[in-house]
Amino acid sequence: MGILALLRGLIIIFNNFSDYTVPLIFVVILTAGIMKRVKVYDVFVDSAKEGINTIVKIIPSLVGLMVAIGVFRASGALDLIICVTKPITSIFGIPSEALPLAFLRPISGSASLALVSDLMKNYGADSFIGRVVSTMMGSTETIFYTLTVYYGSVGIKNIRHTLVAALLAEATSVLVSVWVCAFFFGR
Repeated sequence: MGILALLRGLIIIFNNFSDYTVPLIFVVILTAGIMKRVKVYDVFVDSAKEGINTIVKIIPSLVGLMVAIGVFRASGALDLIICVTKPITSIFGIPSEALPLAFLRPISGSASLALVSDLMKNYGADSFIGRVVSTMMGSTETIFYTLTVYYGSVGIKNIRHTLVAALLAEATSVLVSVWVCAFFFGR
């Protein structure tokens, strides 16, 4: 009986482990700082100041990106791009319903999520379209937002090689998403 009670106690602890993880991390950091005679609060405040300075540096880049996204979506440019590229993408087997995600995902994560949600409502999560857009969403990145935040925070302005590599990786992810779903689930 004692071993069973111990096992039940361990199961309860492991089930609730996530509730105690963050407080435990704080305790470990505070304990390590006290043991090394570090002024933990002062270090925290200095780090917070540095974080605010980083945010102030990237705000102009983020505002520019958000304005560009708004103009892109409102202008109908996405519809035009999809219309022009549909004959080419159909050769690779990319469903036309997934094309907006393929073009929108590098620009905006929240718009992509809304689009995936809409496609799931219309076609269902277990449909080929649902599986393809789910796989695309998980294997692609919001390239322009990421470049803006990371490069903007350190002041790098020349991003051409990174952008080309990221866009090639994005195109590869889109193609492989379609092919993997077709291979495993059929059309």
